[in-house]
Amino acid sequence: MTRTTSSWRAATLMTLAGGLAFWTANFAISLTPIAAAYRAAFSIPYWPMTAAALVGGLILAGCVSGLLLRFQDRVPGGRPISKAMLLTFLVMGVIEVFSLVVDADHLSLYHLIGAGLNVPRFLALGAAIGWLLGPITGLPRDVLDRSAGSAR
Repeated sequence: MTRTTSSWRAATLMTLAGGLAFWTANFAISLTPIAAAYRAAFSIPYWPMTAAALVGGLILAGCVSGLLLRFQDRVPGGRPISKAMLLTFLVMGVIEVFSLVVDADHLSLYHLIGAGLNVPRFLALGAAIGWLLGPITGLPRDVLDRSAGSAR
């Protein structure tokens, strides 16, 4: 198997895992009263929002996976999960800033609630991608793996 084929396979695996984690976190959050009030305030129907979360999670996971596989040496952090989390929250920050700039005339408490609802989604996405990045790239998942590798 060539490096290109294995890179595409790794990116696809990480994208699917990250997208599914994002959607699962979204589904869990969507059952809370805060999320229901948020949807009601913006007249967001439940099932289209759920489908959009799956598509959006896959797109975000694809972007993060691709960037992480391409620039993993340049992303700060020693462990794969911390690298993935850093990159994921950087992407979330860019999205939140863009959202504020686009809708600057209508800022409200709901923007803060929306950002707060995004944190667990992006946390799940970054954790899933980082968890898979370790075995794919050979980087240790945690300190115990690192110390076991140095003892050899």
